[in-house]
Amino acid sequence: MVTEMLSLPCDRLLSHRQLACCHTYCGIPLEGKNMLIYSNMDKDNKPLLLTGHHGEISAMTFGKLSGPVLLCSASPDYIIVWDIELCHRRTQEGKVAAGTVIGTLLGEVVHLSFCFSDERVAACSGSTLYILSSKRHEVIFTFTNHLGPLTSAEFCPWNKNILVTTSEDRTFKVLDLKTEAVCYQSFVLSGSPLLSVFFLEENRHLITGSTDGQLWCFSITDDHKCHLVSKMDLQKMEKRHLQHQGTVSDPAGFTEQLAEDKVDTSKPVLKMATCSSLIDTNNEHKKDNSWLCIGSSDGLYVVELATSELLTAFYFKDYPILSISMAGSWSISPGWNDSMVFLVSSMFTPCVALLELRLCVLRSTLACGERFSVFPSSPPVLESPLSAEFKRKEPEHPKKKGGVKEQPLVFHSKVKSSGYTSAPRSAMFSPKTNIQKNPSSKKAHKNTGLLLRDYPADSAAPTIPHTHLSIANKPIHCLQYSGDGKQILCGLGDSSVLLYKSSLTGNPTVYTGHDKPVGSVSWSLNRQWWLSASEDQSLRIWTHGSPEPAIIMGNSMFSKPIRSAQFYYLDKFLLLASGPSLYLYLYNVDITRDDIKRYQQRSVVKLAKCITSTSATDITALSAINDFFSYIVLACGSDRSIQVFDMNKGCVAAAIPDAHSRSIHCITQNKGSMFSTQAPDSYNLFLTSAVTDGVKMWDLRSLRCVRRYENHLNRCHPCSAAISPCGRFIASGSEDNCAYVYDIRSSSYLHKLQKHSDTVLSVAFNPATPQLLTGTMDGKLRLFQSSSAARLSRDTSAVHSVPH
Repeated sequence: MVTEMLSLPCDRLLSHRQLACCHTYCGIPLEGKNMLIYSNMDKDNKPLLLTGHHGEISAMTFGKLSGPVLLCSASPDYIIVWDIELCHRRTQEGKVAAGTVIGTLLGEVVHLSFCFSDERVAACSGSTLYILSSKRHEVIFTFTNHLGPLTSAEFCPWNKNILVTTSEDRTFKVLDLKTEAVCYQSFVLSGSPLLSVFFLEENRHLITGSTDGQLWCFSITDDHKCHLVSKMDLQKMEKRHLQHQGTVSDPAGFTEQLAEDKVDTSKPVLKMATCSSLIDTNNEHKKDNSWLCIGSSDGLYVVELATSELLTAFYFKDYPILSISMAGSWSISPGWNDSMVFLVSSMFTPCVALLELRLCVLRSTLACGERFSVFPSSPPVLESPLSAEFKRKEPEHPKKKGGVKEQPLVFHSKVKSSGYTSAPRSAMFSPKTNIQKNPSSKKAHKNTGLLLRDYPADSAAPTIPHTHLSIANKPIHCLQYSGDGKQILCGLGDSSVLLYKSSLTGNPTVYTGHDKPVGSVSWSLNRQWWLSASEDQSLRIWTHGSPEPAIIMGNSMFSKPIRSAQFYYLDKFLLLASGPSLYLYLYNVDITRDDIKRYQQRSVVKLAKCITSTSATDITALSAINDFFSYIVLACGSDRSIQVFDMNKGCVAAAIPDAHSRSIHCITQNKGSMFSTQAPDSYNLFLTSAVTDGVKMWDLRSLRCVRRYENHLNRCHPCSAAISPCGRFIASGSEDNCAYVYDIRSSSYLHKLQKHSDTVLSVAFNPATPQLLTGTMDGKLRLFQSSSAARLSRDTSAVHSVPH
């Protein structure tokens, strides 16, 4: 996968020098003052010799444009820009290749970089930044605001006037070259100096790395302010990667391996670049732009930025045929033919190697076939728990005694008179001409049309406050809308359940009976009944019009609290988790009651299947789809794992170990709604939330994390997350008295819904209209609408206010 294209012995050590590499050429110093430029395409070509410096060359870099290819080199006496093609022609003509001096006596330059138009050059010398013209001897701008020596400087690809510098003072600064002012200055990020910085143009992010292997990803706003999106640590990512790959079977062995490699504990972020090729324009490989190549001292790391996880690592020790065993500096560039090229200098030996990574081989190595799907691919097997049914009792007819009794000639108790005794009619027929139309039927028809309207697929996120309601002084642990979006269930910390209209108007219906906080509520698909589960180890099913539950599952049926419960398989089953077991119950709701034996429950439940998790640890959260037939049930364990249950076979089909750093308290699937339609593959996405570890989005097909959301604050309380019915937004509670709305395609938040009175514990999207409901720790509900829904609400109220 990684091959050595060229091995270049040097006359001196170049371990910490900035070397130059682009898709066509690479350059190294020769004898300190000269340079050799090699062709990456034709290794047999004689290298180009460039002379002109009088001091030792300390930094080199190629321009960003593909033509003409410019090279900038720096020494204490001169900074020179060379046109490589022009130098080739002058050499072939027998003349001496010459460059343009753009700076003199600027000290020892440690880093050079071109802007994306190759018109300006940034040079870092000590704690001073010089912005030079690439065409003439001119210092455009000088900046000295860092407290320590500069380590790197890069131009912004989408704004030519923005530049970011990093320093040994452990901060980075965003500079506006037009106003010559500092737009943003970071806090001290680490105890180690920052070494490198890189821009992601697609997401408008910047990433900086330090000498101790830590990386920070920031989003840059239009006013050039930076917001932290994610933080990564190469050592921690490597440890998780090894555990997931199964390279170490037991923690003790893994600890011993780390002890053996304790000499190489530092993984400095020497250079960064996205995995991309010059001729790769296929949208199929667009996701490679989220793969970040990180050159470090012991090898090359490929990181998935969307998930902050290590995809793979190429260690020099695993490639003994390479000339490099420990790297001192990296230069990375996209190459031809779906590849990337790296110019790497050796840490301890005077050697430089040109390496190539084939991206097609990397993709095939990281590709995973589809393993699971929420959609069934075959009917249930014969022994499937999903085929369970109640046994039908044949009706017992009493035996008849005696012969055939006499029967009446008619089958009715009353016979209509023939009419012979009634008076004759005086008027045979008179038409009704004053019939009034029933306005209520038209109104009902109109309202029905509004209710069945599709969910707007292109609406903005619901961020406009609409209703604020205080319902209790207890935490709101769970919220769930009915399938038609007309009603909302609220499970409270005072052991009650409240049933509201979705508009939060009018008095709620209160359901009591639990002894401890209600942690889970769920609507049936037909919206005729709903359930609530509590910490008191009981589950209750409620129906409309009755303050008493139709079914009570308690009385020591479960040894531990019910962490999660819901209807499953198109309302055929009750699905719940208690302790390490997953229970599947058949049920039949019978709301008829005998007045004499009114406390006798006529509804029945029957255990269809009980499955124990593979790790025998308590299940902390579960999720399954009830809107259509699906065999998959997702459960999270207290051992931080995610387990995939195949209910068709009644077993655990797969497990994801160490899915989070803490046990998962919330899992939710992308279920859509009856008002919206999404691409079939999108229903395989699901979210998990854990304290101190943010929200992760997973793909059931590959059982891999595909994105991570960490902007919200979640340190101790079980804040939930939800996916909008259109599948475009994610909402999450937070402990900073806010709710956060993310674009599902980006790790940085879209909106921060402020002014909540306490920690936002619960969030829920309305399945019928763009609305978001939040519930707080102190018992407050807040309803948010999208801008289009708010305008529609105002227009509707204006129409109703017009007198008729």
